[in-house]
Amino acid sequence: MALKEFIKECKRVLRITKKPSKEEFGVIVKVSGVGILIIGLIGFVLQMIKELLL
Repeated sequence: MALKEFIKECKRVLRITKKPSKEEFGVIVKVSGVGILIIGLIGFVLQMIKELLL
């Protein structure tokens, strides 16, 4: 019975979700890109500190 409930919930979620507009999609892409850059920059800085200390 758990599988039937899961399928029912999936159908409900798919009914209420909507495709993002171009503006929303653009914001999502920009925020994701900035997040990736920040994480990469932090990793780069930590790697440089490690190399300088060893």
